[in-house]
Amino acid sequence: MTASTSTAAAQTGAVRMIVVLGGLSAVSPFAIDMYAPGFPEIVDSFATSKTSVQLSLTACLIGLALGQIVLGPVSDALGRRRLLLAGCGLFSVFSLVCAVAPNIAVFDAARLLQGAAGSAGIVIGRAVVSDCFTVAHAARQLTALSVIGSTAPILAPVAGGLILDVGSWRLVFVALAATGLLLMLSVWAWVPESLPVERRRTGGLRSALTAMAGLLKRREMVGYLLVMGLGLGALFAYITGSPFVFEDGYGLSPTQYSLVFATNAVGTVAAGTVFARLAGRVRLHLLLSVGVAVTVVSPAVLVALLAVGVDTVATTWVCLFGLTTGFGLLLPAATTIILEVGSDSPGAASGMLGGSQFVIGAAAAPLPGALGDTTAVSTAVVVLGCGVLAGLALLVPARPWQGRGEAAARS
Repeated sequence: MTASTSTAAAQTGAVRMIVVLGGLSAVSPFAIDMYAPGFPEIVDSFATSKTSVQLSLTACLIGLALGQIVLGPVSDALGRRRLLLAGCGLFSVFSLVCAVAPNIAVFDAARLLQGAAGSAGIVIGRAVVSDCFTVAHAARQLTALSVIGSTAPILAPVAGGLILDVGSWRLVFVALAATGLLLMLSVWAWVPESLPVERRRTGGLRSALTAMAGLLKRREMVGYLLVMGLGLGALFAYITGSPFVFEDGYGLSPTQYSLVFATNAVGTVAAGTVFARLAGRVRLHLLLSVGVAVTVVSPAVLVALLAVGVDTVATTWVCLFGLTTGFGLLLPAATTIILEVGSDSPGAASGMLGGSQFVIGAAAAPLPGALGDTTAVSTAVVVLGCGVLAGLALLVPARPWQGRGEAAARS
């Protein structure tokens, strides 16, 4: 085999691996939101309340948070590949349990476990990238995974709406189970073990907890984790509130609602594309600051419009498009900075990154309906509150002007 042939084969293998890791990073966001257009149908199916159905999303987010916090550091000690395979298999199993759940209690429990299993793909996928690529190349690959991860929650309801056109909400979870099985086969074929034994962290759980504790002593790490988590909290509040806002409040069908999400996905993808082009030429902290600013201004405008009586599909849609666009900058910038700040313990940093996202997201998800009915006003206020807190976290503990975690951009 010639050197050029060997190089081409290596590049093909790397591309395949990134495609699989992209699928792993997308499947859990799809599990979170793919069933969102069916929320009203699930309420009727289980004869339960809107808040109870929103709490099923919270259960999945808690599973995702806890799973990432545990599996990220554990993969530093045990390796990546077998945990990825186990996670995909269990994700399929618990997706099927969701599909046949007889009541809301079983459904919520299965959602919790589904989230924990799916977390393996997100947290270990990021760690695999850190294992296999230099900082400069890792930043680009992480940008790709971040764009996929930030787009998936927006596109998922579109796919869910299409499935609901031909079947019930239970069919959504059958589709997720099949996706998990396909990903398990793809990991087996195309994702090798990326962490050799000699590079693994020894000491078990105690060592993992020590690594995480050490990262939490870094003020800038805490700040950027809060920025990321609160940004995702804004997004999940929007996702859990919007089915009721657009379907019950504005009278849209599930298919029409999914088209709203499809349009908003354009903003997320466009922002991610802009980030990918500018990263390396523009400071990551500037891109992050712009993303946070847009994430705050968009819901602030919506709250102001609703306060003066402007409550239409068009205005709500446009303002939420601004929210998803800002998040498309916030997510990849914060992800790259956090992993650079915690580059000495990539599994622990990746686990804390995912944990902070989904712990705060889990807390924010049911808030639009916490005081009763879920409306445009309640959703916009919760989204704005998360955005404002993200801005404060950026200014106080993160302090982007100090340049911590900027090495990826300089490379």
